[in-house]
Amino acid sequence: MGSRATDGAGPLRPPDSAPEALGEEPRRLTREQLFTMVATASINFSSMICFSILGPFFPAELTQIGAKFMFVAGMFVSGCVTILFGILDKVPSGPMFIGFCFLVRAMDAIGFTAAMTASFSILAKAFPNNIATVMGSLEIFTGLGLVLGPPLGGFLYQSFGYEVPFITLGCVVLVLVPVNMCMLPKYDSTPSKESFWKLILLPKVLLLCLTIFSLSACLGFLDPTMSLFILKKFKLPAGYVGLVFLGLALSYSLSSPLLGLLSDKLPHLRKWLMVSGSLITALCFFMLGPAPVLHIESQLWMFVLVLVLIGFSLGMSAIPVFPEILHCAYENGFEEGLSLLGLVSGLFSAMWSLGAFMGPTLGGFLNEKLGFEWASAIQGGWALLSGLAIGIFYISEATRRSSSSSLQNPPVDNEERTHLLASET
Repeated sequence: MGSRATDGAGPLRPPDSAPEALGEEPRRLTREQLFTMVATASINFSSMICFSILGPFFPAELTQIGAKFMFVAGMFVSGCVTILFGILDKVPSGPMFIGFCFLVRAMDAIGFTAAMTASFSILAKAFPNNIATVMGSLEIFTGLGLVLGPPLGGFLYQSFGYEVPFITLGCVVLVLVPVNMCMLPKYDSTPSKESFWKLILLPKVLLLCLTIFSLSACLGFLDPTMSLFILKKFKLPAGYVGLVFLGLALSYSLSSPLLGLLSDKLPHLRKWLMVSGSLITALCFFMLGPAPVLHIESQLWMFVLVLVLIGFSLGMSAIPVFPEILHCAYENGFEEGLSLLGLVSGLFSAMWSLGAFMGPTLGGFLNEKLGFEWASAIQGGWALLSGLAIGIFYISEATRRSSSSSLQNPPVDNEERTHLLASET
């Protein structure tokens, strides 16, 4: 962090320079820190651009090659690439190792995005009247994956070594490919004239994209920063850090089905679920540290409680977004069908991946310079911005509609009412 002492590992400090206090943060990034930031940003950028770059054209390909084929092909590629991750330690170190890491990560991104884009489209096609309920219910398995992944991977790694976790998971995914080929029905579609850019340039869709981006950025911020903060602040053993993550994963996965059902049964509540969820997320990130301006000492029970609230608030915002974008597309004359579902799912994946790149990159930098407390408070600004923006839009939209309806049905005064009654008699 600071200047190193004279032990052969670094240059001498000038005799007139004041020594830095132990543990004092440097005011400027050192050359090593700068290079480290550039390197980690490059891997984040390369992997996430492979996710998000597919949004404009993958939905169009979906109608050409079929959602089922894209789904199973994406699973096949993802399974094969996962196995390749397990043998990367056999590659010679240096530029060749780095190059293969980039290549394998990019291929994994392509396969995963193909499968996820197709799966969103298939779900929306199969369950047109309760999309949010089904997607919310399936988020239980997302939470299970987040909960079971770390302990299972740790057990396989400690018992059998580096290769076995990747090879095992890759083989499981490959086994599921023929199973899904037999089970999944084929959905035919006709190519649509509607474009990706026409959809994303709708003002309401743009604001909904901001909501997706902000949620993904907030969630991605926690990946590289939260475990380090827990270890440093609460002095927990490394094995217990994963248990703290359970608060967020369990609350999100358990609340998602209920929020999905509520979103489908009461569609008019979707907008306020998103607004409330974004604002609660912003408040929770402000309290996660908590922010130094509050002068509250962080405690483990309060930290876990805030994580539980974050999981719930993320579900409030994320679950209604997909059906709300679809509803907006229908309002603006888009044709129903698998082509539109592919456009919406591609847009959702692209915005989520963009946030997943921005969250860790910007959050890691802020965490390094300002500390976790300020970094989490600033990161919550994304959710605050999206909540306020979409809230203002919905309020102005409701005001516009009420004024237009009053113009179409002007109030009738007493004299006109008397005249109308007399003419009827």
